[in-house]
Amino acid sequence: MPPLPQAKKSFLEFLKSVFGILRILQIVLGAGLWVTIAANKYEGPIHFVLFVAVLFWLLTLALFFLTLLDKQDLVPLVGGERWLLSNLVHDLAATALYIPAIGIMIHRTEKNSFCNLELYKHYCPYKVYLVASVFACLSATAYLISAVYGSCRKCRGQQTVV
Repeated sequence: MPPLPQAKKSFLEFLKSVFGILRILQIVLGAGLWVTIAANKYEGPIHFVLFVAVLFWLLTLALFFLTLLDKQDLVPLVGGERWLLSNLVHDLAATALYIPAIGIMIHRTEKNSFCNLELYKHYCPYKVYLVASVFACLSATAYLISAVYGSCRKCRGQQTVV
C-alpha cells in the first residue's frame, strides 16, 4: 500500500526543517565519533566518550524516527505537547555530556602527540584521537545549535518540532 500524500508531505516537511537537518547531522557526526573510537584500540577514559557517543546516537535516532513518523504522541510522559521540551532537554543533556568528552579527547590527543613522527614504528593513536576530537566538537556544536533553536521556539510558545 503506497504512503498517503499527506504522510509523504509531512516526511518531506520534517526532513527539510531545521530540526530534521540538525538531527541528520547529529546522527552522522555521532556515528562518525563512535565508529572512529570503536574501530581502534582505546582504553581508560575513552570508554566515557564512547558511552556518550553511543547513548546520544541511539537517543537521537529514536527521536528522529518518532518525529519523522509523527508518532511522538505514543511516547508516555514526554510526547504530545511536551515533545519540543523533551527534545530541548535531550539536546542540552547531550551538549553537557559532550563537553567533558571533548576535554578527554583533546587531552588524549595532546598526550599522544609525541608519536606523530614518520619514523615512529609503534602503534600511534594520535590521528584517531584527533579525528575523534573533531567529531566530538562538531557533534556538541550540532546539539548546542539544536538546543538554542529549540529554546527559541519554546519561548515563542510553539509546541511542535516541525
